[in-house]
Amino acid sequence: MLKKNDEKINGFLFVLVLPLLLFAMSYYGFESSYTRLKTSERPPDFLFTSVYAYRVIPNYLSVQMTDLMYYLINGPLSSFKNFLSINGTPFYHGLFLMNAVFFSLCSVLLNMIFKLKTSGIIVNINARRVVHLLAVFFMVITQYAPTNCDTIALFCYISGVFLTLQYLHTKKNILMYLLIGLIVLSTLVRETACLNIAFFAAVFFNFNELKKGNYQIILKIIPLVIAFIVPYLGLRVLMVQDETTFVEGFYINRNFSSPFNLAGLVFAVVVLYYIYKQCTVEENRSIFGKYLFFSIPYLLMITLVGLFWEVRLFLPLILTGMVIAYHQFKKTSEI
Repeated sequence: MLKKNDEKINGFLFVLVLPLLLFAMSYYGFESSYTRLKTSERPPDFLFTSVYAYRVIPNYLSVQMTDLMYYLINGPLSSFKNFLSINGTPFYHGLFLMNAVFFSLCSVLLNMIFKLKTSGIIVNINARRVVHLLAVFFMVITQYAPTNCDTIALFCYISGVFLTLQYLHTKKNILMYLLIGLIVLSTLVRETACLNIAFFAAVFFNFNELKKGNYQIILKIIPLVIAFIVPYLGLRVLMVQDETTFVEGFYINRNFSSPFNLAGLVFAVVVLYYIYKQCTVEENRSIFGKYLFFSIPYLLMITLVGLFWEVRLFLPLILTGMVIAYHQFKKTSEI
């Protein structure tokens, strides 16, 4: 009993306490030259214009969290008002609190995924915790460019990864329905939702079965694609404003001319290559390769309208690679 309690305490400290401390350091321990959100009293106007306007769930939560922090700072936490005012605005504190909650949930989900059908070195709990800690570090270092949508979107995406793996091992239809609903919801958060389709396709798509005329996997993927396209286009039809656009700008020239952006690209390539080398089983390497292939539309969008220096954009691919490298997949041609 004592050993079991110790394990629970150790798990709590490792999965929640340590990641949250690291996360707090990234928000309050040093100043980022990338953003000035720390000085904004209210959610900035740009969150409700251009491409950011379509991220309706994070924007709504940002307003609510800012109002909550105003209430707390001038009410229950009034004795800490000076301390909180020195270290940020109500909007910034609300941003941290909101992102910290979803970051913690991401850590919990990753812990559940890494314990699900593990293979390779992470069968050992100590090795698994090292891999988990590395995943947490990747999430933390990308917070030099804090946003109100990335952490929520990452939580939704990792939830989709978990549902896909559970569906792989149990074939319960309810999990498929939950995944479809999750993609609809997460499309209202950020376009990262499309990567859940890429992961599902990578796990289940079998080229040999396709050559034999078995198109059942296509029928499985179509509802996921519809679940993404309908809300994605629906938002852009319903939210017709002069300020809103499909993209913020085209940055392909800057991506291949700026040393910072080139550094971000090299970082992503090196990390993904390292993760690929961790795939010691042929099936895992195949799934990782298929995942990158099905993620090409997302990678093209990053190249065209994103900035490579914002390595947070590569984070879903990095975390997915870590999951694939150490997961024990069974044959997927039975779908």
